[in-house]
Amino acid sequence: MAPMLPALLCLGLSVGLRTQVQAGTLPKPTIWAEPGSVVSWGSPVTIWCQGPPGAQEFHLDKEGNPVFWDREKPPGPRDKARFSIHYMGQDHAGSYQCYYRTRTGWSERSDPLQLVVTGPYGKPSLSALPSPVVMSGGNVTLQCGFHQGFNRFLLTKEGEDESSRALDGQQMLDGQTQALFPVGPVTPGHGWTFRCYGFYRDTPPVWSAPSDPLELLVPGLSGKPSLLTPQGPVVTSGRNLTLQCRSDVGYTRFALSKEGRQDLPQRPAQRPQGGLYQADFPLGPVGTFHRGQYRCYGGHGLSSEWSAPSETLELLVAGRLRDRPSLSVQPRPSEAPGENVTLLCQSGNRTDTFLLSKEGPADRPLRLRSQDQDGRYQAEFSLSPVTSAHGGTYRCYGSLSTDPYLLSQPSEPLALVVSDYTVQNLTRMGLAASVLLLLGILLCQARHDHGGARDAAGAEQRDPTQPRAQEPGTRASGVGASG
Repeated sequence: MAPMLPALLCLGLSVGLRTQVQAGTLPKPTIWAEPGSVVSWGSPVTIWCQGPPGAQEFHLDKEGNPVFWDREKPPGPRDKARFSIHYMGQDHAGSYQCYYRTRTGWSERSDPLQLVVTGPYGKPSLSALPSPVVMSGGNVTLQCGFHQGFNRFLLTKEGEDESSRALDGQQMLDGQTQALFPVGPVTPGHGWTFRCYGFYRDTPPVWSAPSDPLELLVPGLSGKPSLLTPQGPVVTSGRNLTLQCRSDVGYTRFALSKEGRQDLPQRPAQRPQGGLYQADFPLGPVGTFHRGQYRCYGGHGLSSEWSAPSETLELLVAGRLRDRPSLSVQPRPSEAPGENVTLLCQSGNRTDTFLLSKEGPADRPLRLRSQDQDGRYQAEFSLSPVTSAHGGTYRCYGSLSTDPYLLSQPSEPLALVVSDYTVQNLTRMGLAASVLLLLGILLCQARHDHGGARDAAGAEQRDPTQPRAQEPGTRASGVGASG
């Protein structure tokens, strides 16, 4: 981490440098550390001291040493010297100053460089109260705590506007010490990633290991994604669970938040067939700790700006209560559109709320407070007027008000069929008309065939030597005898 002078000055360090070398009138050099002034235990670090090109010798002093700590003569006309620490330990932590010598004398001392070592103690915990998801313009409190009894804590903020603050620790009843850092107001589009350290006031340059990073998520105004589960919002305990965050906006990553949790897992966006950008969050086998409210957010690249939140997904874990309610339909399981349908959920055990769930990832369960009917608890779910969209498989569950996200065993499935009688009747009438038309055609053909056969039979019965009888009303022609 880069040196942060304001943070280190607030530690209350006092610089008492010895006066072995009398300061001169030459300009003071510049001092810095690479890769930074906060160094992990056992890591190497280099202290640089830079003066004018005519410097012949550089000296480095450490507060508390009776003699100068080190000296370096740069070869050639170089204007800076390096002082290397190959293995950073507690003895190397402290305040340093450097100065140089030319032919005319000694320079003034540089500004102090506070070199801090981290890691000899375990890392503290860092959490956001009440949640790491903070609305734009809102405030949040960051809690840094540790069980080892630190009496001082430091909070650092990463990013372009890097900053830090230190506070005294407070002893808690459980033996842990902590400090509460107010943060805000926060705005979207800026980095809000923090770490904290603990240390003892009498050894300020020796810090604990850094806490895990905590990123505050500040929702923006861009299009909100959708959050769903392929299994639906009601999941049986023990089965694998995956949450899917998707959007038609070209987000490159998605983040998932759960009410009451501090972690904000992130996944890169994929674009499967269908054109939607999506990220899967596999949560493993379902346990009671998975229950609760979830939201997801979309983000672009490395930008700290996030989208508006998705609609809340309530994840319900079924099978944790022994009860199994019953589900029935009135008046019958096959209905016509527009009719009144009631699904009745009942239980003999105490139940505060009943939930009616329809198979499919898009349908949210319906909730109703239970009614006590002669020692049996029940709820009536009216689907009136029923439409074809109501068709499907239903189950009902019971829950208690003490934990509304834990459900009973599911009822037996009930299949509701919504039949469109109008269409069926038209279909039947069309089929009947087709049958009648076919019968008419067959009858006409039969009569035509029967008439032809009768004429042929009559011609065969006449004597060919006898003249044909004259049709009435006609005159005979030919030669006749005269009498």
